[in-house]
Order: sequence, then structure tokens, then C-alpha cells
Amino acid sequence: MQIAKEEIFGPVMALMKFSDMDEVIERANNSNYGLAAGVVTKDLDNALTLAHSLRAGTIYVNCFDVFTESTSFGGYKDSGIGRDVGYNSLSNYLESKNVIIKRPDDVIA
Repeated sequence: MQIAKEEIFGPVMALMKFSDMDEVIERANNSNYGLAAGVVTKDLDNALTLAHSLRAGTIYVNCFDVFTESTSFGGYKDSGIGRDVGYNSLSNYLESKNVIIKRPDDVIA
């Protein structure tokens, strides 16, 4: 369904029947987008399995739109590059560098 594959913004929830957890994960990840995902469950093991498996920048479990000043914001795939807010956003402003020097008396394996 189009609603399940496009990045829509608004108070919308698409409900679909499923047979098992693998089908849920495959279906949820079969999108070009990955800004956020929502999981509604009473089973903490299912919540953790989905949170680990879903390709989205934020996974909400039994809630939605909850942020703090340290919560990074950003998506996966076509939902953006990098992170805003929080510690992870600092990497957008940094450049790392490696310097490797072999002195004459050093042994490099």
C-alpha cells in the first residue's frame, strides 16, 4: 500500500495483519524511507527485536513524538543524512584525521 511505503507526515497509523515477526520486519524495511517507526506491543522481547531490526532513525515503543534535548534526530535511507540535536549531531561539524608515522627504529607488523 502507498501509505506504508511513503514518508507521510501527520497523525496517521496504518494497521496491517501479519503472520510472524520476520514478515513485519521485511515489510517495514521495504521502503526507501526510515525517519521513524512505531511499535505498539505489551511484549518487551518483541519491542527489542523490532527496535534492533527496523531501519529507522527513531523507534517509538508505545509512544510517539517523545524527545529530549539529548535525543538525536535523523533518519535512515532517503530520510536524510546525519543527525540533528544531541551528541551525535556534533559529528556533522568535525573532521577526523589519522596520522601514522613509522620512525626508523619502529617495527610495523
